[in-house]
Amino acid sequence: MAELELHHEGHPSDPTGQRVGVLAAVLAVALAIVTIASHRSHTAAIMHKSTANDEWSHYQATRVKYHNLELGESLLEVMESKSPAAERMRTDYAGQKKKYEQQGNEIQDTARGADEAAEADEHRAFRFDVGEGLLEIGLVLSSLYFISKKRMFPAMGILAGAAGIVFALTGL
Repeated sequence: MAELELHHEGHPSDPTGQRVGVLAAVLAVALAIVTIASHRSHTAAIMHKSTANDEWSHYQATRVKYHNLELGESLLEVMESKSPAAERMRTDYAGQKKKYEQQGNEIQDTARGADEAAEADEHRAFRFDVGEGLLEIGLVLSSLYFISKKRMFPAMGILAGAAGIVFALTGL
């Protein structure tokens, strides 16, 4: 079996380049983590907003039922009906109105809670988005070392990456 020979040309060793490569890899991993957190926060916000919209629709339907009962009461009053059947309807309407008013308040509270959760998720996602952007900038700046061989680029990359990580951590 033939042996495989690897020929290495005389490339000078670049220890700074190796460190910058490791820095870029660390920034890329942090970027991936923050990106996933951002996507998950945006998804949670959408889910909460969808729940809030459903609850507000439910609330609106409950209010329509409540107003229909008010209309029934008004019709009974306009017709000046005093029959036992009309009195039973009035009593029934009053009970149903109380039920729909209570349901409406509960549904409204649930909808407001879902709206607040969606808003909190969006604030969290914003922080992750800014952290993601700063990490991307840090990665690009660090990579510029390989073109320019100037150490200021990895230093700026470290600063941008650190700021990105700090900003992303505020989203937790």
